[in-house]
Order: sequence, then C-alpha cells, then structure tokens
Amino acid sequence: MSNEPIRFDTKIAVLLREDLEPWQQLNVTAFLVSGLGTQVPEVIGDPYEDADGVPYLPMFRQPVLVFEATKETLSAAHARVISRSLPRALFTSDLFTTGNDRDNRAAVRAVTTGELDLVGLAVYGPRNGVDKVIKGARMHP
Repeated sequence: MSNEPIRFDTKIAVLLREDLEPWQQLNVTAFLVSGLGTQVPEVIGDPYEDADGVPYLPMFRQPVLVFEATKETLSAAHARVISRSLPRALFTSDLFTTGNDRDNRAAVRAVTTGELDLVGLAVYGPRNGVDKVIKGARMHP
C-alpha cells in the first residue's frame, strides 16, 4: 500500500449562501450531498468495518469542499452548472418551510429556474469544470 497522497481528477463542492445561520449551513450541506451519492455512484467508496468486525455504511471516496458566496455568485454558479450539464443538487429558501420530500419537490417545481431563491448548490465533476462553476466563491471558514 502506497503512502503517496491520493489526487482526484474530480471534485465534490458545496456552495452555500453566505447569510445562512449555522444550523442552516449544516442542514443544507447534508441534504445537498445526499443527492450526489444516489445519482453518481462512483463518488461512494467501500463500506467500513472496525477491528471487531462491526460494519458501517460507505461514504464519499473523496473530500467534500464547502464554499460560501453571495446570493449573486450562487445564482451565477447555478447558471454555469446547468450550462455545463454537471451533476448537481440544489436547496432553495422555500425548503426551510416544508417538512417532507414531497413538499420539497413541489416547492422547487413551483418556481422557474431563473427565479429560484437558492441557498445552496452541490456539484460534482472534473476538477476544472467544478472550479469554473464555483468561480468567485471562497472556502467556508
């Protein structure tokens, strides 16, 4: 087994609107990344097991980088991710007022693409493509 650092040619990034409360940042991040694993199976690694043989669920095989940005930068990133056709998940402010998946999907479906009040976006793809999508964002502190 090599001790060389693993470099990925892909990137998982979460972009959060900078004005979210801490609980909202965590909630939005968790919801956003859950979508990637279901549709992009290559992002999921192997299951875990401790020394006693107790199994644990697999997780992402690579780091998830979390960024923050203004509402305008987030909207621009949304337009870029759509134009690049990269796998993506979104979270809108309306989803803070719903309580289940059915109502979440209905809230998104009720708003046109350009009018979505985005608070978060997750994207996966080639490093350079993801970097172009999140241009203008900064690493989350």
